[in-house]
Amino acid sequence: MTATTQVTEAPVVKPGGVKEVRRAFSGRTASILIVLLTILWTVPTFGVFITSFRPAHDVANSGWWEFFVHPHLTWDNYHTVLFVGGSGVTGGIIPYLVNSLVITIPATLISLTIAAMAAYCLAWIRFRGSDTIFFIIFALQVVPLQMSLVPLQRFYNLGAHIGSVPIFPALHLGQHHPIVQIWISHTMFALPLAVFLLHNFVAQLPRDLMEAARVDGANHFRIFRTIVLPLITPALASFAIFEFLWVWNDLLVALTFGGYNVKSTPVTSRLQQMIGQYGANWQLLTAGAFVAIIIPLIVFFALQRYFVRGLLAGSVKG
Repeated sequence: MTATTQVTEAPVVKPGGVKEVRRAFSGRTASILIVLLTILWTVPTFGVFITSFRPAHDVANSGWWEFFVHPHLTWDNYHTVLFVGGSGVTGGIIPYLVNSLVITIPATLISLTIAAMAAYCLAWIRFRGSDTIFFIIFALQVVPLQMSLVPLQRFYNLGAHIGSVPIFPALHLGQHHPIVQIWISHTMFALPLAVFLLHNFVAQLPRDLMEAARVDGANHFRIFRTIVLPLITPALASFAIFEFLWVWNDLLVALTFGGYNVKSTPVTSRLQQMIGQYGANWQLLTAGAFVAIIIPLIVFFALQRYFVRGLLAGSVKG
């Protein structure tokens, strides 16, 4: 009996094709288009920056472009935002910048830690139902955040019941630890996307490397700590930037679960209070916006090299 073996050749990617794509995106037309898009994207930000230095009377009666005709600058807006307050609000935003850091840093670290461990477990520890769990987590991304706010608020304050049978006790976090329920809420909202993205990175790690570590006697925790975490650092940094910016700029979750408690009010809520009931103090809002953007910029530029590597990871093979 003669056995025949059919060999399927793998598709070969021509180097010329990669060069053509690279040449198409680095030509003169592409460069001009990128410059134009950058200018259009920067003009509104530049207008907000100019407005932050203009007196309240000028802001209320003319557009920011009038500055070039009648230049008049003042530091009063920044002094009011940092140390005075506005529209009946006493005190500057410096304590609320600290509140935002206390909210943002733990929420980012907790979600990254849980998502990284879940991604490794679902990618490399095979058990019955692992694929089903991954698809359920992936599907949770389609649930609108707004639909979860009221059920979560009831869960924190009243617990979970089936009829009259308590399933989970009431935590009363809003009364005693409002900032804790903000951490938990941001973690839950971030986990579906975080697990999905990190799972794709972890699943692409070399199988030979994992098998060699198991042969040497390494358990799953050691493999995760010494092999997986260093290799997925770009992915972790990329999602850390997105999560940090999301939590830092959040207003809806902070107002829902933190209310106006001084210890849990972030800077976004404070800025919303400063502009007043009728939204008249735009000069304070623009000054406060540029004060609040300093920390996210520091985080982005500190992790920029990891961010670029994380975006490019997996796009080029070999």
